[in-house]
Amino acid sequence: MQNIRLIVGLGNPGAEYDKTRHNVGFDFIDRLAEKTGASLSNQTKFFCHLGQANVSPYAVKLSKPTTYMNLSGQAVLAICQFHKIEIDEILVVHDELDLPPGIIKLKKGGGHGGHNGLRNIIERFGGKKDFHRLRIGIGHPGHKSKVHGHVLSKASPDDQISIAAAIDAAIEFIPGIISGDHQKVMQELHKKDFSAKE
Repeated sequence: MQNIRLIVGLGNPGAEYDKTRHNVGFDFIDRLAEKTGASLSNQTKFFCHLGQANVSPYAVKLSKPTTYMNLSGQAVLAICQFHKIEIDEILVVHDELDLPPGIIKLKKGGGHGGHNGLRNIIERFGGKKDFHRLRIGIGHPGHKSKVHGHVLSKASPDDQISIAAAIDAAIEFIPGIISGDHQKVMQELHKKDFSAKE
């Protein structure tokens, strides 16, 4: 089984995007860094904030691209080329419209589903899609015309609680994800619902 060597959280840099739905990938990396005692620093040659977490017995790189969402692949490719990381050794953490807040799913491969960060990563890797994804549910606003505003705004207090609970729970599964025990993680993680009930 291939272990994960790089975890990338997708988002947009800048205070105006902080804590928006589109930035839950950044929130995940921040929480994982806090849990593992890792620190990230701005690495301009890799177009990201980069750090390393020790998840025994593995060391894994943590990245938050500073390129803006639409160019996320630039950062991912730069890290992978320098550190000789293969595409199936990457976990990309991103917001997912098709899942409600409180739900997180793990998958490998697939299309970009309209997500510009995923689209750019696939493009930069020459159409290869075989990276792992941790999809953090943010819910759908109901119509595609509302998606842009939805992802770039902050979630409601209830949804924020649901998303934070799901992130914390998913972090507990990170050792299994890194080690390549993905089937077991999916069986456990996919039956959990962390949505805040009214």
